[in-house]
Amino acid sequence: MISHAVFVLIFAAVIGSGLVAGIFFAFSSFVMTALGRLPSDQGIAAMNAINVTVINPGFFLAFFGTAALCLAASAGVALRWTATGGTLVLLASVIYLVGCIGVTMLRNVPLNNALAAVTLGTPEAAALWTRYLSEWTMWNTVRTVAPVLSAILFTIALL
Repeated sequence: MISHAVFVLIFAAVIGSGLVAGIFFAFSSFVMTALGRLPSDQGIAAMNAINVTVINPGFFLAFFGTAALCLAASAGVALRWTATGGTLVLLASVIYLVGCIGVTMLRNVPLNNALAAVTLGTPEAAALWTRYLSEWTMWNTVRTVAPVLSAILFTIALL
């Protein structure tokens, strides 16, 4: 049986994972498609504005706060190990940390940085935008699936 504190950590990780999954789902399912319908310079400008605006306390709390909950819940189950629950919490945590934090830092952020550096109105900008829409959305979809899986595994661990 997990302690009350660890239960609360895992429950909060379920909520955080679901919230982050929803944010990423919105981008993969309709935001990027809508931006892709704009002329490339407008799409780039809009995405650059989003990339600046997303750096805010609310998003950081959901995104990095859930990562912290993953680490805390993993430490909590490690202290009071149960084979099934502990394994599920560790797996959920690794999936969130690698699939959300890792993919963001290694894939999406470099793409965002390249987009921010391109000169609008150039053939390079138009070509980058076409590639960006495809690659960024693919990696964002990975970031969508990861917290969904984490939320499912955390929930099963609570049961």
